Amino acid sequence: MLLPAEVIRAKRDRHALSPAQIEAFVRGLTDGSWSEGQIAALAMAILLNGMDDGECVALTRGMTHSGEVLQWPDVPGPVLDKHSTGGVGDKVSLMLAPIVAACGGVVPMISGRGLGHTGGTLDKLESLAGYRVEPSLDALLAVLRDAGCAIVGAGPTLAPADKRLYAIRDVTATVESLPLITASILSKKLAAGLEGLVLDVKVGNGAFMPSLDSARALAKSLVDVAAGAGLRAEALITDMNQVLGRSAGNALEVREAIDFLMGVEREPRLLEVTLALAARLLRLGGLAADLPEARAHAMRALDSGAAAERFARMVSGLGGASDLGQAVRQLPEAPVQCDLPAPQDGVLVAADVRAIGLAIVALGGGRRRAEDRIDPRVGLTQVLPLGSKVRKGEPLARVHAASQADAEAAIAALQAAMRIEEDGTQGSAAPDVPAPVICAEITRAP
Repeated sequence: MLLPAEVIRAKRDRHALSPAQIEAFVRGLTDGSWSEGQIAALAMAILLNGMDDGECVALTRGMTHSGEVLQWPDVPGPVLDKHSTGGVGDKVSLMLAPIVAACGGVVPMISGRGLGHTGGTLDKLESLAGYRVEPSLDALLAVLRDAGCAIVGAGPTLAPADKRLYAIRDVTATVESLPLITASILSKKLAAGLEGLVLDVKVGNGAFMPSLDSARALAKSLVDVAAGAGLRAEALITDMNQVLGRSAGNALEVREAIDFLMGVEREPRLLEVTLALAARLLRLGGLAADLPEARAHAMRALDSGAAAERFARMVSGLGGASDLGQAVRQLPEAPVQCDLPAPQDGVLVAADVRAIGLAIVALGGGRRRAEDRIDPRVGLTQVLPLGSKVRKGEPLARVHAASQADAEAAIAALQAAMRIEEDGTQGSAAPDVPAPVICAEITRAP
């Protein structure tokens, strides 16, 4: 039996951990034979000294098999999924899952709660009256067979080693470890029984990876380790220097997603990210020969209403309204709604997206502590994109709040988070970030 102290010492002294040492660590996470102090010590040693791809693959596989690995008998297509590292206004999952389902894929999307300044897909879907994010496995399988997609939470039997490790990382300043981030994300996806995965790694001041170099390193780690664990994966690095779409906040993002699916409004950046990710997933799943064909399939699924129908069937199958019109009418609305006025004339050239996310948390749209309740009503709509010309007093967005005092506090915080520069006659101000929302693509040869 390997003693925890010997495993910790090996990584402390910058040695690569053997498969047996990693297996002992995962076993200790799962059966409780490693203490929280020992787990924290090894996590810190990994943060400081890193892991090579072989170690990370072994850790990922170990955590994958620490619990149940799901299987999907008799589903009508390849089992595919997408993961985002998180952003503000990122509601792509809500459209991508039904698009891929409408094109012949099966999407058992295991999603999470909001983290820090970023929103969580499960919190958004719980804005829908009756929607169950933790169905039984039989119910989940029935929805997948009918709708082709189901966005739900990870049950207690899915990668339990990761759950314990993450809880300790969260309070020991080791969340940022690249190998541990990689193993955490991929162990849950591999446990979901996938055949293909696309990753949306956000970059910018509203992302956990603020620089392109750090985002590229994470994307490469995810793609390479996924391949080493037997899962085909590709990654896009996408811009998070401004809110994605025109809304941020749980029920407000669900409303925007339904409008997107029904063709009411499709904000260009949000459309581009959604189509780019969907196309790569369809290609990975063998549902299209190349990206142009895959993108055309995805667009047809949107324009024909097939994706909206799949979303409606998913919502109904998981306990929500029987049609999208009813679902929208049942979404909760904030009692106070007011404009966020521009403080001066000029061009909106930059936004502190992390500060915007934290302002939504302060409104009640996120959690300061794990036990906090989410207010699904609050957030922003009608958010202007960077580069917009405004006059003093014109709205930069619309604030949805539980009280007037909350709205006023949010307005002050949001005005401070948005930079407007004078639009002079000798040349307009320009945004600080490049216009493209797709920054880079990370793939691996088969």
